[in-house]
Amino acid sequence: MTKYRVLAGPEGYLPPAAACVGITLPEVGGALIEGRHVPEQEALSAIVDKLLSAKRPFFFPGPNLLWEWKEGVAEKAAALRKLADTAGARVIPMPDYRPKYPMINPAIEINPNHPNLTIWHNKIDVCVFAGVHCHYANVALKIIRGGTDCYTIAICGEAGHEDANITLRNAGIPQIEALTAMVAERRRLS
Repeated sequence: MTKYRVLAGPEGYLPPAAACVGITLPEVGGALIEGRHVPEQEALSAIVDKLLSAKRPFFFPGPNLLWEWKEGVAEKAAALRKLADTAGARVIPMPDYRPKYPMINPAIEINPNHPNLTIWHNKIDVCVFAGVHCHYANVALKIIRGGTDCYTIAICGEAGHEDANITLRNAGIPQIEALTAMVAERRRLS
């Protein structure tokens, strides 16, 4: 039997949760690329490749970065904004998780219950989740994989997200600044 890989979709109406098909979270110092355990540095390089080859990259910062609820959050948010700017990506914030019915404005907001609407409307081919609570991120990443062809990246401050195409774990300012430097260097050389 072929080992399951977490690839960009569309995978179908009800894709399996990656954890249910044997994908495990990365160890400390590690990351995941399409379900494979890799060293963090390999994942950082893959993220740079994806961001720079994307036609319409977007960052989706969540409440953990948008609200200054503890020391260091503002600095991490500023570092992420610098990364997005350096990569030429747009930013659509996810300030909270309340469903917005009957309709959201997908040009300016994303809802974790219907992330596909924002992906489709903006024709996003690569998206980066950061600062989104893990349980909401996992649901949104699974929906994106099921119904869109968007490549998903999760820069997680906790254990990572097995439902993302690429995930970092315990990511903080050092990893974000490393990505920014790598993007800037790659742009300078091209």
